[in-house]
Order: sequence, then structure tokens, then C-alpha cells
Amino acid sequence: MSARPTTIEFPESLPVSGKRHEIEAALREHQVIIVCGETGSGKTTQLPKIALAMGRGGWGQPRDPNAPRHLRPKLIGHTQPRRIAASSVAKRIAEELNTPLGEVVGYKVRFQDRLQPGASVKLMTDGILLAETQGDPDLKAYDTIIIDEAHERSLNIDFLLGYLRQLLPRRPDLKIIVTSATIDAERFAKHFESAKGPAPVIMVSGRLFPVEQRYRPFEESREYGLNEAITDAADELWREGSGDILVFLPGEREIREAADHLRKHFAHHRVTANILPLFARLSQQEQDEVFKTGGGRRIVLATNVAETSLTVPGIRYVIDSGMARVKRYSFRNKVEQLQIEPISQAAANQRAGRCGRVANGICIRLYDEKDFNARPRFTDPEILRSSLAGVILRMKSLH
Repeated sequence: MSARPTTIEFPESLPVSGKRHEIEAALREHQVIIVCGETGSGKTTQLPKIALAMGRGGWGQPRDPNAPRHLRPKLIGHTQPRRIAASSVAKRIAEELNTPLGEVVGYKVRFQDRLQPGASVKLMTDGILLAETQGDPDLKAYDTIIIDEAHERSLNIDFLLGYLRQLLPRRPDLKIIVTSATIDAERFAKHFESAKGPAPVIMVSGRLFPVEQRYRPFEESREYGLNEAITDAADELWREGSGDILVFLPGEREIREAADHLRKHFAHHRVTANILPLFARLSQQEQDEVFKTGGGRRIVLATNVAETSLTVPGIRYVIDSGMARVKRYSFRNKVEQLQIEPISQAAANQRAGRCGRVANGICIRLYDEKDFNARPRFTDPEILRSSLAGVILRMKSLH
């Protein structure tokens, strides 16, 4: 039997902690609840702990790791859109519970399984949970499922939300928590409508300080491009005072090129800056570096993984390229392509919000305000820009 902490603490500084009793009451009364909160509300790390404190995930029951799976207490499943988020969130919750990773809280992503047989909380990508429906159609391994970042509307998330709605009548004991930014809350509540009406929506405010927007569009030429614009913006923010800088770029190649350019620039000016990349293919050790503070001022270069899924500590400033890599299905060529495209207004605002968590922030957008106002308000759900062949085959395989 594994030793488990007897009490669960909730940081008072996180807005979600103040809503804890409201969330517990709603979850007792309803099968599905929607928790809405902006960046910094603490919903990702605290909701599994709230479920544990209610006795979900077999909390408080004796656990024998050697018992067959069907005889062990059920799990709290917690999905994330990206692997890097699943692993880092699991580590964070394990730290808060003061337990080794894998013992009470663990994670499972492709090629990595850090979950011991006696665990209570399982972080995973939404794709992993979807794959588990093949061998466990009623998801009997779980008594609680948290679908995090549902507003991202990936194919996997949309499929899971549809699947879970059909599963609910067969699993009256199953509780589902859907988290979302405020933009889609009512839509999710209506999707999970029951005889009692739409699913309850609990609003949790984020801890956001004012963020000043600065527009710094640039004309691309042979001598001046994106890397030069990022360097000039970094210089401007460096003079503003202490605090780390988060730079949003479309992908790994752009991050590596910008990192090289910034290192040369700061070395030439004899300024000590810690340049850190953040993208999905990094090693675990490289990922961990991003979450350590106290080693001097940092410039973190990230893809949209840092938009909502991950919170990088110490960020006071954001530089937004305004671009992201987006997967689109070409009906003409019958193939899916990764294209670099302008992001939506909602995505740009999410990026800006990353620097208003610890103090007043500054966001430099490398495009003009007219460009921002002309962009679509929201990002297209993935289902509208993807081949549906895989989804249809998966649906057929479940029947």
C-alpha cells in the first residue's frame, strides 16, 4: 500500500480556490459542470484536487497496487490538448500534494507512462483517452473525467465531448468537468443539457493585471525580417525593467532561428540573457528549464503551447509574431498541410494575457492594429478544416 497525504491544501491566491465549495456543490447535484476561467485562475491544477477532496478517484479508500484493475478504486482522468502540458501539470499537482510523481498523480502520453497502479489522478492527452474507448467503451476505469481547454475545439476534444454525452446515461456514477475560456461556456452547457436543464456554468476570474498593447509592424526586406523585429522588441522591453519575456512563434524552426539570432545579439552587447526554447519535441530536461526561475532574466521562445495549456512563471512581457502553424485539409490535393497563418483575435488576446499574471504587463504585437481588427474573432474549430475520414472510421469502429 502506498502512503498518501491526509490533507489537501488549496492556495488562497488562486481564484478557483475561492469557488471550491460552489464547485463541489454543483458536482454533487449534476453529472456535468462547466468551469470557466481565464488564464491564471488555477483551474487546471486545483480541479483534480477538489475532486480528490470529495472522495473521487478512490481518495481515502485502501489501495492495493497489486490488485487487478477492475478491483482497484476508479481514477480521476484529466485530459490536456498537448503532451508537454500533460506531463508538466502532473508534476505540478504531485508537488502540491507532496508525493512522488506517479504515486498519487501521474501521466500517460505517447511513448511515456508515469502512472503507478495505485494512483488516483491520471493526466493524459485527449488522444490517449479517446484510444482507451476502444478497449473500455464505458470508461469504467474512471469515476471522474476532466476535459481541460475545451475551447480549443480540437478534433479529439469535439469527438470526446460527443462520446461522453452519449455515455452519461449508461454511467450515472460518472462525473464530468469541462473547463473552458469564457468564449464557449454557454455552448458547452447546452451540449450537456439534461432533464435539469443546461449544465451549470461556474465562472472563475483570472488574476489579470492591466496589459499595455504596443503595435510594432515591420516591413520585411532582405536586411530586416522577423528575427530583427523580435530583437528590436526585446531591446525595448529589456529597458522597461525586470521581468522575463515570452515570444510567440509559429514553430520549432522559427524558434531555433530566433534563438540563434538573439544569442548573437546579446553576446555582442555583453548582456546576459538566458534564451530558452519551448516546443513539444524538447527533452524533459529542456522543458523543465523553462519552469525554473531565479537564474537571471530569461527570454522564452514558444509555440502556441504557451497560449493556454502551460503557464511559464515570471513573465512580464510578451512579443507576439501574430502567426501560428495550422493544420488544414486541402480538398484539391486530398492531403493535410501545416500552414503558417495569422492567428485570431481571441488567440492574440490569450497571448497578451500571459504577461498580466504577476504585475502590469506589456505586449508588443509585430503587426498593426488595423491588421488585428481585420482578423477573425475566433479560431476555426479543427473539425471545419480537417479530413473527417479518420473520425468517421473511428465512429464506425465504436459501433
